[in-house]
Amino acid sequence: MINKTNRNETRKVRQKRVRAVVKGTSERPRLSVYRSLNNVYAQLIDDEKAVTIASASTLDKDITVKASNIEAAKEVGTAIAKKALQKNISAVVFDRNGYLYHGKIKALAEAAREAGLEF
Repeated sequence: MINKTNRNETRKVRQKRVRAVVKGTSERPRLSVYRSLNNVYAQLIDDEKAVTIASASTLDKDITVKASNIEAAKEVGTAIAKKALQKNISAVVFDRNGYLYHGKIKALAEAAREAGLEF
């Protein structure tokens, strides 16, 4: 009998492998992205102090698209970039959280780059 692989478990394996290398500092925090079936989330995390510096998601009031699609990911990317620039953060380390770099994750990253973040 063939066992079906669980996608979320394989994502968690990729996530642990990346987290072993990618660390956020106060000068260059980690931009962590999470996507669920209903929403898209992004956080700027300082791993040295274990503190979230800024966050944005489709649940925020300033985000107009309330869904988990590419347009919503673009809005979340620009929102997190604006919050980072307000806190004088221009360079981040991108953590795709085990997700493949296409679709919503790619749209969020490109929107954050266009809004002024460097990674």
